[in-house]
Amino acid sequence: MRRGLPAAALAAALLLLAGCGLKPASAFIPHIEPGSIRPVPDLKDATIRVTSKEFTEQIILGKIAVLALTAAGANAVDHTNVQGSVTSRKSIVNGDNDLMWEYTGTGWITYLGQENPIPDPQKQFQAVRDLDMKRNRIAWLAPPAPLNNTYAMAVTTANQKRFGLTDLSDMTKVPAGQRTFCVDPEFFARNDGLRGMLKAYGLSYGSSVPATNVRQMSSGVVYNATSSGKCTFGEVFTTDGRIQALRLHVLGDSKHFFPNYNPAITVRDSVLRAHPEITGLFAQISPKLTTGVMRNLNSKVDVDGDDPVFVARDWMREQGLIK
Repeated sequence: MRRGLPAAALAAALLLLAGCGLKPASAFIPHIEPGSIRPVPDLKDATIRVTSKEFTEQIILGKIAVLALTAAGANAVDHTNVQGSVTSRKSIVNGDNDLMWEYTGTGWITYLGQENPIPDPQKQFQAVRDLDMKRNRIAWLAPPAPLNNTYAMAVTTANQKRFGLTDLSDMTKVPAGQRTFCVDPEFFARNDGLRGMLKAYGLSYGSSVPATNVRQMSSGVVYNATSSGKCTFGEVFTTDGRIQALRLHVLGDSKHFFPNYNPAITVRDSVLRAHPEITGLFAQISPKLTTGVMRNLNSKVDVDGDDPVFVARDWMREQGLIK
C-alpha cells in the first residue's frame, strides 16, 4: 500500500518533532492492562520510538504497536502519522525512530529498487527481509500479517450477478461497450496499474478496452462512482473500509498480477539485538491481522469517524491481547 486516507479523527493537535521535523499523531495512550501480552522484564522502561505513515491503516497499525509495547512494559514513544512512505522510512534508517509496520511490496519496490515483485507472499517476505538487512541493517519480523493491502478491481453486487464476475479473468465476459473502468491517474500511469493488468488478462487498452471507457478521477471518488454505477469496474485498495460500507465485491487476481503488500514489523537491527523479545511480542499480533479484519478496522475510522487509538485498543481487547 502506498497511500490512503488520513484518519478522520485524532485525539489532539499534531506536534512537531524536535530535530527531524516529523509530524506525529496524538501521543495520547489510553490506560490499558496486560492481557495475553505480558510484561517483559527486559523491556521494562526501554524506550522504543514507533512511527507510521499518515493514512488510516498505518495509523491504526502504529497505535497497535504502541499499545503492545506499552503492555509489555516498554516506554513506547508515539511518532505515528508521518507524511509519506519515504519520510517515515528514512526516520527508521537514520535512527530517528526505531520501529514501524511496513509493506513487503513497498520495501521491495520503493525502498530496495526491485522491479519485479515475487508472486508468492512468503518468498516475497523472505526476499525483502534478507536484502533490507544486508543493505540497511533493517530487520523484518516474522510472521508478516496475512492482510494484503494491494490494488484490486471491485464491482457492485448487481454487476457481479449480471455478468458472473468473481475474478479479473471474468472481465472478458462483459461486452466491450460496458467494460468501463474508474481509476485514479496514478493507477492509470503505473507499470503495475491499468494497462499491465489488462494485458495480463487478455485485454488491451485502446482496442478491447476503448480509451473512452476509462474514466480518471481522484481515488476518493472512485468508490462512490463504482457504487453508483458510473463504471463497471473500480480500482480499490483491498483493505479499504469503504468496500464493505458500499457493499462492493473485490475480484480475485488469479494470475497474481498485483504485488503483495503484506505488513510486517520493521525494526532497526541494533534495537532488535538489544531487545530480541520484540519478535515474540509481535508474533502474537501479526497472524490476527487479516484483510477482513483490517478492512473492518479502517471502516471504523473512515466511515464511522472513530479515533484510531481507540479502534486499535478495542480490537486488541477483543483479541484478549490487552485489558
